[in-house]
Amino acid sequence: MTLHITGDEKADRLLSDDPLALLIGMLLDQQVAMETAFAGPLKISERASTFDAAALAGFDPDAFAELFSETPAVHRFPGSMASRVQSLCTAVVDEWDGDASAIWTRGEPDGAEVLTRLKKLPGFGEQKAKIFLALLGKQYGFAGEGWREASAPYGEEGSFRSVADIVSPESLTKVREYKRALKAKAKESS
Repeated sequence: MTLHITGDEKADRLLSDDPLALLIGMLLDQQVAMETAFAGPLKISERASTFDAAALAGFDPDAFAELFSETPAVHRFPGSMASRVQSLCTAVVDEWDGDASAIWTRGEPDGAEVLTRLKKLPGFGEQKAKIFLALLGKQYGFAGEGWREASAPYGEEGSFRSVADIVSPESLTKVREYKRALKAKAKESS
């Protein structure tokens, strides 16, 4: 299984191989392009010289924020997002023994349980948790019962709503078109 989210082979490989990278990429996916958000874990890994949840959680906060600010920045809001990543890593260490994949593998949980676990993570509200669950189900091999229903509408087969549906440059274009249409509709309504 290889994800194709960023257009950068090395960044996509890290997302494919490291569950923590995928989780952090999802956390970063707000107010920046999806490719930028999901390329963030590779930048963090290269700059911090580690991608261990405990090491990232224990990083000096000022130094970690500085690492986020280096050009090109990890995120357009480097300080607040560095803090959020450290909070997420702390939760992964404290609640999941440093193993991000345990969130969706420990105890063979169903889709509803994984959704509940995701929503308890710092920075993961209802929508982000549903999108991530859909990504796990559609592309990361998670097969817990009821994952499509728990991630609705993002788990819908054949949709192009979110990062969960990006498997190629063409599907990225379709997701972007969907998001543009949603924004236009929201503007019309207001």
